[in-house]
Parts: sequence; C-alpha cells; structure tokens
Amino acid sequence: MGSGADTSREAFGLLLLVCGFSRAFCIKIQVDSEVHGIVGQHVKLRCNFWSSSPISEHLTVDWTYKPHHGGPTQNILHYQSVAFPVAGGIFGNRITWEGDISSNDASIAIRDLTPNDNGTFTCTVKNPPDVQSNLLPTVLMVTEQATLLSIMVFAPSVLVVVLLLLRMQRKRRSSNKYSIEIINETNRHRKLTCMERISECCAKCAEDSDEEYDNFRKSVSNITIVKATSYS
Repeated sequence: MGSGADTSREAFGLLLLVCGFSRAFCIKIQVDSEVHGIVGQHVKLRCNFWSSSPISEHLTVDWTYKPHHGGPTQNILHYQSVAFPVAGGIFGNRITWEGDISSNDASIAIRDLTPNDNGTFTCTVKNPPDVQSNLLPTVLMVTEQATLLSIMVFAPSVLVVVLLLLRMQRKRRSSNKYSIEIINETNRHRKLTCMERISECCAKCAEDSDEEYDNFRKSVSNITIVKATSYS
C-alpha cells in the first residue's frame, strides 16, 4: 500500500518536472470556475485547451462529476474522435457534446437542470505526447427561477428605497436648519411692541439677585432715618 502511494508521488513529481522544464509537453486548460444555472434550463460548461503537439486521433477528453453533497467521482463523458456520454447515472441522456476539437474546444452542455446537478465538474485533456499540467474544477450551482427573479427584482427596489430615505432625511435636516436661521434672523431685526418691552423689563427685574434687593431696602431705610433726624 505504501509503495503504491510512493509510486504515485514519484509519477506526479516527474510530471511536474517535465512540465516545468519543457513547456512543449504541457497542455493548458481554461475553464469557468463557477457556473450558475436555473432549474429546467440548460447550461454550458466551457473547457478550452492549448497543446504544443498537433491534434491527432489519439487526443482524448474526459469529463468527471463529483456531487455537491458528497460521494464518489463519476465519469460522465469520454471523447476520442467521437463523444461518448455515459449512459445512466444522475444525468442520464441530458449531457451533450458542445466542443470543437479543431478550435481547441472541449465543452459540454447539460439540459433540464435540477438541484441535484449541483457539484464539481472537471475537464481532462490528453494529446500524446503532451500531458495536462493543471486540473481546474468548475462548480455548478443550480437554483430555482423564482429565487433568482426575486433577487433581481427586489434587490434594486430595496436599494432605491434606502437611497430615497437617506435623501429625504438629509433634506429634512437642511430645511430645519434653514428655518431656524430665518426665525432667528427675523427676530433679531424686528422692532419690539410695547407689551414685549414691558415683558422684557419684568424679566430683567425678576433676574435681579437677592443682594441687590437688600441694598435697595437699606438705601430706603437710610433715607427715612435722615428725614426723621431733620424733622427733630
């Protein structure tokens, strides 16, 4: 068991060395890291490749699928001159070949999507003597159409309402500040009426301290004593 694992590591290391020192023996793959689909519709899983060797009848393409909820990896399509979708399984006959090898395209499509199709798809291309240097997964996420429509419709509406509320609050603050400034400016330049002057004088009198009242009472007492002495 241990020797098999060591052999696999050595083979993988040798593959990295070959791709590292001689790019002529490497196949580069480009896929979409994430694809969104809607239940009942179809979706395309893109896979483009670049090989230094001329394309021949020995070129092969393999697509695999790993369920989102876990489970073993499944082979879903094999290509060599002709596409051979794997019959049965979770996809049945819903997988079709959408590629064009002459254009370096190894894409597939899945129709009649279901939520059970969620998972990770991997495209592998071999064109001897070139070997593939990178395995890039594509994550498929299938959702209900109502969910997507609700997000697309209500999200902008909520954003618009929030912006309007913020704008109204800002205008209200600006209007209140302006109104206060107008009232203060008007009161500052307006002439007081007779009653308002009397009220203002009464208010000033009410603000006099107890000490001032005592001084006023003492002054009145002194004036009374002086008058009494002069009369005697």
